Amino acid sequence: MKLTYFSGLLTVALCCACGSPSDPDEARIDELYDRMSQPERIAQLYSGYLNELFDAEGRLDTALCDSLIPYGIGHFSQFACQRPIEANELRDKVAKVQDWLIHHTPNGIPALVHEEVLSGVNTLGSTFYPQQIGQACSFNPELARIKTQQTGLAMRRIGGVLALSPMVDVCRDPSFNRLEESYGEDAYLSAVLGTAFVEGLQQGDLRRGVGACSKHYLGYGGGGDADEKEMMEEILLPHEAMIRLAGSKVVMPGYHAVHGTKCVSNKEILQDILRDYVGFDGMVVSDYSAIGQIPDQPDAVHKAAAAINAGNDVDFPRGRNYKHLQEAIDQGLVSQETLERAVKRVLRHKLRAGLLDAQPYLYSTDSIVLDTPQERQTAYQLATQSVVLLQNNGVLPLQGGARVLLTGPNANSMWAMCGDYTFPSMLYFWKRLDVDAEHPHIVTLRDGMEAGKAEGGEVLYTRGCDWTEGIETQIAEGGDDRAKQYKNLQRRVESGEVADAREALRLARKCDVIVAAVGENVLLCGENRDRPGLRLPGRQEQFVESLIATGKPVVLVMFGGRAQVVSGLAERCAAVIQAWYPGEEGGRAVADILYGRVAPSGKLSVSYPNTEVYGPLCYNYADTLDSRVAWPFGYGLSYTTFAYSNMQADTVCSTDGDSILVSFDVTNTGAVAADEVAQLYLSPTQSDQPIRPIQLQGFARVQLQPGQTRRVHICLYADQFGYFSHQGERQWNVAPGEYQVRIGASSRDIRLQQTVRLTGATCSKPLRDRYFSVASVD
Repeated sequence: MKLTYFSGLLTVALCCACGSPSDPDEARIDELYDRMSQPERIAQLYSGYLNELFDAEGRLDTALCDSLIPYGIGHFSQFACQRPIEANELRDKVAKVQDWLIHHTPNGIPALVHEEVLSGVNTLGSTFYPQQIGQACSFNPELARIKTQQTGLAMRRIGGVLALSPMVDVCRDPSFNRLEESYGEDAYLSAVLGTAFVEGLQQGDLRRGVGACSKHYLGYGGGGDADEKEMMEEILLPHEAMIRLAGSKVVMPGYHAVHGTKCVSNKEILQDILRDYVGFDGMVVSDYSAIGQIPDQPDAVHKAAAAINAGNDVDFPRGRNYKHLQEAIDQGLVSQETLERAVKRVLRHKLRAGLLDAQPYLYSTDSIVLDTPQERQTAYQLATQSVVLLQNNGVLPLQGGARVLLTGPNANSMWAMCGDYTFPSMLYFWKRLDVDAEHPHIVTLRDGMEAGKAEGGEVLYTRGCDWTEGIETQIAEGGDDRAKQYKNLQRRVESGEVADAREALRLARKCDVIVAAVGENVLLCGENRDRPGLRLPGRQEQFVESLIATGKPVVLVMFGGRAQVVSGLAERCAAVIQAWYPGEEGGRAVADILYGRVAPSGKLSVSYPNTEVYGPLCYNYADTLDSRVAWPFGYGLSYTTFAYSNMQADTVCSTDGDSILVSFDVTNTGAVAADEVAQLYLSPTQSDQPIRPIQLQGFARVQLQPGQTRRVHICLYADQFGYFSHQGERQWNVAPGEYQVRIGASSRDIRLQQTVRLTGATCSKPLRDRYFSVASVD
């Protein structure tokens, strides 16, 4: 049987069901715009909060609607995470507001209701999946697509039409506080998974699916300072692929600046690159409060003008600046044509989403059930494939009858499972509300280990130490202004447990092995949250040192949103696991890996540093391992071993569009069934070839029984050998010459390689036609 792996992402999808409207649709948009009064038009360019239209008893306040949104409104911001509301009640609120807009505003235009869906629908009781940095370690676009399809179906039922996700920033700064929201440091992997995210969420039809938003355009998280070649070849790639392959129709500029100009008011990136070069024909929306952060403008009128003139269409979250657009027009700062362009882009997206249909699908009328068994199973599968085994001296998997001490601040905490932009984290950080671990049910590591222990096994538990002894987090510059409320960070996460290090040492003497669950939590990592250093927070490192000193083998399990420096400590541990924030089923997934019910298969989506790094770090900067890296990109151990052999590849390909078929065998040479992520890298053979020293260009997840061999085929396209140039015109070029096609278990563990030759003249075109290789496994 042949399984096709990651197919269907090859041709440009600008004319799909979620693509460009037809001429009759454009005529309809023109006619609607012409009917609208000027206040109605401007109202389409800003947003508000749904819950503010309801009274204390949950009834729609129609008098308030008449006062606040008499001309309608374009959008509603983060409608599902403002308060803990049951899904059917939330849907009913959306229904009431949409009904009011349809029947009580001049042209009856429904609103685009949006929410964050990075790790699932951001609302009470909804499934939350592993954080995105962990999902990237799965190298599994098929499962990523299933996850967002489940998310999109659930969100559309409760009334959500637009998602402010995914984040596809190519993050190469290990210290970046939002790295957890990204797919890591590699552009190709980020583009593949970002495209799968959009495909699952939108379902090829914005009338039934949920619209995706590509953010934070362009170069947030460190890429904004990249040179033009890196910016256009790599930092732009995920956005470009999502737009051209999957029909993503919404882009959000970042808070940062590119070439000295804030992205939200940067015509170079919003018009020149995004629309004129990439061909984007959708809607650009500001990040929350980003327009208000435009410097060197005297007031909201001028800030609104700077943003809309540069190509930003919508002002989130409240439209505080765009409500002054009429003043800007009256003062000659904004033309009527510019306003018309922005309004029509919003109307066009509403048409694409079916909101202007005679019978629009605005919400489900059926009883809504969230967190279904199928969704929980997807969350579990993703979690098992996200966990990365970094080191193992043979202590794992744990022996069936072992007495295990489980200790550490993340051993019995829901916060080990919840990344930023999950509903519990949003409610706790932004709203300062307490949350429970039952809506949905969150499996802690202690839960998973207690439930999964073998007969005769025993799990002893004590907390041992806290995350921190005091308040370590500082407010970072930039980002959402709401985070700058001083009280948000002047607190610690309370565990509700006593942390007694002496008790942990006493229990350690009675056990066979120690599992130390350490790392970060919602207040130590996330948007606007910085802390001093990348080593383990608080006194966690000293606590682990004391456990090691008992002479018992220590398994270090790290939770958090980024790589945490453990050099000097990891070498003395029996095993080291990076679990990230693994979602609601994370405790069961990590426990099953510890017990050996599942073999670890995650591969690092970042270069894991061995020292504090506060700047760009990426595997593709050189073909040798950076001395600051402990474990390289693509690395991850298993409970078995794999052999690679019998590589065959087409040795000649033309530059003008041919492909090369690469085939090889992967054999499970151990005694445990497991998955291997085989990786294909491309390298130059000459130093003057204008491509990276090594670059991921394909991969395949291969399921193997003990002793089994399977053959992997990867179709590599000529465009993937190309590079960007800008000499008068921006171009993608494929040059003749010899290249190395390399097959490996990581970026620094190359098992097979073969030289291939591209023939013909240099082929130049505005944009590449093919972005991704296609893999299949026999």
